[in-house]
Amino acid sequence: MWYIRVMDAQSPPSLRVGLILAERFTLSAFATFVDVLRLAADEGDRSRPIRCSWSVLAPDMGPVRSSCGVSVSASERPGDPRRFDYVAVVGGLLDEAGRLDPRSAAFLRAAAAAGVPLVGLCTGAFLLHEAGLMQGYRCCVSWFHHDDFLERFDGLVPVSDRIFVVDRDRLTCSGGASAAHLAAWLVARHVGAPAARKSLNILIIDEAMPADEPQPALPADLATRDPLVRRAILHMQQRLDAPPGIARIAAALGVGRRKLERHFAAALGLSPAEAFLRLRLARVRRLLEGSAQSVTAIATETGFCDASHLGRTFRSRAGMSPEAWRRAAAESAGQTRRA
Repeated sequence: MWYIRVMDAQSPPSLRVGLILAERFTLSAFATFVDVLRLAADEGDRSRPIRCSWSVLAPDMGPVRSSCGVSVSASERPGDPRRFDYVAVVGGLLDEAGRLDPRSAAFLRAAAAAGVPLVGLCTGAFLLHEAGLMQGYRCCVSWFHHDDFLERFDGLVPVSDRIFVVDRDRLTCSGGASAAHLAAWLVARHVGAPAARKSLNILIIDEAMPADEPQPALPADLATRDPLVRRAILHMQQRLDAPPGIARIAAALGVGRRKLERHFAAALGLSPAEAFLRLRLARVRRLLEGSAQSVTAIATETGFCDASHLGRTFRSRAGMSPEAWRRAAAESAGQTRRA
């Protein structure tokens, strides 16, 4: 069990953060966020909360279990939110066990009413929305949870093509390593850029990433360092079942179609349409190999008109039908298991 203890400093820290943990929260998002604060707070690696302070808050002061089973104990009860510069909520598994204690949700609403900025780490954006605290705000969620968000919050479209979003007094991130970059952004703002760089360097992170850095979920054959192309590909990945036109993708990214086409040509030697088709066919292959879905169902899931349309396109690229590909993949897997 971890216990976070905040020591008294002679002068108030420049950055004070209270943390609310959902039951079965994501430990990596919590740990990387806190470690950036810890390393920025003191000289060397002594961990004294001088420049930054952090407190885990819980109404009953009991331990909170993370999604991996490790528990973290609270250091104090919520109390007055105005003693913090930010209040962060760390989300985790998207089920009933991952919901907030009603008293913690009430504390978040009190913090918002007092003008304290709120931070959502990992699926913390879900919890802020469920507490009624994200109306009119943009929020960031992982590409992995994009569809979950759409199902849970009808009519709300999250940002799933960048690592974190700062919208006035709401800050949200996609989870994992992005929590470290959001923490570094806060440290740079309140303590200074050198402190932020120091934290990331000790954590073996080369440099702070800006908010609009694309989430790293690109297939290997379409890998590129061009941020616009990476964002476009992630946008495509989230819409494989109903492919929008390239003009609509460009508009969603805030650029003209010609500019988007130029970036794809320079970065990948492909048109956006060709890259989109490769993404869809890669998904087809994964479904043929790893699922029992019919070709008709796969065609629907990957944006083809019907099985016939998928069959013609697949055969033109792979030299065989989807059914033949599935049989060959199954035979290859069987040979590997027997070897």
